[in-house]
Amino acid sequence: METSCGTLVVNRAGALLLCHVTATKYWDIPKGLQDAGETPLEAARREMREEAGLAFDAARFVDLGVFDYRRDKRLHLFRVDAGDDLVSLDHLVCTSFYPHRVTGKPLPEADGFRWASRDDVRTLCWPRMAERLLSLDW
Repeated sequence: METSCGTLVVNRAGALLLCHVTATKYWDIPKGLQDAGETPLEAARREMREEAGLAFDAARFVDLGVFDYRRDKRLHLFRVDAGDDLVSLDHLVCTSFYPHRVTGKPLPEADGFRWASRDDVRTLCWPRMAERLLSLDW
């Protein structure tokens, strides 16, 4: 079973950082599959760098644990308090690309960023992800 590692980046107002998933209507936390030889924390930090251009010190990550997600995938989640380090999202950028299914043109995995309240998460995220995120205390 694969493990996807991700991070809940939370600001002082208790809002969650979401990345818009390119070519969909959905938003998600920065996350992705753990590579062979990577620890869950290393994978979560790498995914955050690739999908949002963010790098927080490893000591700031709180391990929230491993959760069932799909029949073929688990989620290993971490939490980071953004503090005063992330007042504006204007500088965030995704450097991870995938080929467009028709043209082959490289597209960024994420093409937008926003803060989301718990109510926002209900409508912005895929239903399964929204359910998992709303089950956690962030």
